[in-house]
Amino acid sequence: MQITVRADGKRAVVRLSGRFEFSAHREFREATDTALQNNDLEDLVVDLADVDFIDSSALGMLLMLREKANRAKKGLALANPRGIVKQALGIAHFEKLFSIA
Repeated sequence: MQITVRADGKRAVVRLSGRFEFSAHREFREATDTALQNNDLEDLVVDLADVDFIDSSALGMLLMLREKANRAKKGLALANPRGIVKQALGIAHFEKLFSIA
């Protein structure tokens, strides 16, 4: 999986591409922790447009990110899930926990 982070005003956009699974744990954590520690940023958006697979450990990573964002008093949203990724988020009822656009 590839991860890119860019600032968009007061928001960090974390764009993921490829398979979002356990092997991406360290890279995902490092990228999101860096964004959460930036005091100039108020919100974090995880862009899933180019993710073609998500496993249960990735869902867990998103839940841990939610907790970290809450502790850091930052907004968090998931964006552009498609196909099987959108389906997995729906099955897990993530729409009750996250803003998903």
